[in-house]
Amino acid sequence: MLVFGWIQTRACVFAAALFLGMAAAEALPDGLPVSRYDLLLLYGVAITALGYAMRWETGREVAVVAVCHLLGFAFEAVKVQVGSWSYPEDALTKVAGVPLYGGFMYAAVGSYVCRSWRLFDLELSGYRPRATAVLAALVYLNFLSHHWLPDARWVLAGLLLLATGRTWVAYTVGTIRLRMPLSLAFVLIGFFLWVAENLATYLGAWSYPHQLDVWSPVPVTKWASWALLISVTVVIARQAREFRRGRPARSGSTAAG
Repeated sequence: MLVFGWIQTRACVFAAALFLGMAAAEALPDGLPVSRYDLLLLYGVAITALGYAMRWETGREVAVVAVCHLLGFAFEAVKVQVGSWSYPEDALTKVAGVPLYGGFMYAAVGSYVCRSWRLFDLELSGYRPRATAVLAALVYLNFLSHHWLPDARWVLAGLLLLATGRTWVAYTVGTIRLRMPLSLAFVLIGFFLWVAENLATYLGAWSYPHQLDVWSPVPVTKWASWALLISVTVVIARQAREFRRGRPARSGSTAAG
């Protein structure tokens, strides 16, 4: 467990650095010539560049992080417009009510998945790439459209369980090779993302409507949302690794770490 925890800590370097930046920005006095959101954007770019320069992340992993950032920003833009949450402070780099740094929180998830894949030497068996990718895309679109269309998240959750029912994740801890169901990995990562979201809102990264006057915990239902959304990141990271290996991803293939 100690080795497992240490590897997890290493996988969370980008996310930990981002949260430290948020905490530092929250501690800054009011009346600065540059807004906190603008400073966090510069900080996010800096830690991304540092991670690549220090070889904590490869060029392809940085590309995955960038894709996650773009998808995250689009997600944020829709959610802010419908009032799901808000970024109450002003900033020069705000677009559609969302500061550009907002996508870095999703980029941090992408970094975690990429680094975990490499550090744990992950390998998927029984993976169904097409079905999982289609369902992950539908999960993402559903979270964007359920404000206007029927919410199908629980239907998609059931279908995702069926698609990944025989998918196992093998991983190495020290000299021991272990495995767990991919669906269980989604649930566990979703829980820790929910914990991280509580920390981020406490630090003022963004605010839900019920947190505008005084902070209160993020509803536990968000755990299920994160457990579904992590499938999007896993699909992107897995596809990137397949291209790095120089072969297309095929149904029934094994995605080695």
